[in-house]
Amino acid sequence: MSHPQSYELLLTPHHSRTRTGAPGRPIRSAVVAATGETGASGYPRYAGEGMEADIDPETRAVEAVLVDGEELDYGMSVRVAGAEGERPAS
Repeated sequence: MSHPQSYELLLTPHHSRTRTGAPGRPIRSAVVAATGETGASGYPRYAGEGMEADIDPETRAVEAVLVDGEELDYGMSVRVAGAEGERPAS
């Protein structure tokens, strides 16, 4: 099975107190490229621009992630960009 060679990841605050519980606007984005390695999660590993992630290519779910070498702070999430019209913050 062929996997995508890159993804754009969006780092967003998760507002659990909103009615929808939906993530907020992206505060950072990064284009990550396939490393050719498999992460501890068993999914392909991608890295670039300070982010490293294991991504399930079938569902596009981020299964594991480091931002600037650190785990995510509580209340933050990372997702793959791609919803029509979705743009990262500048």
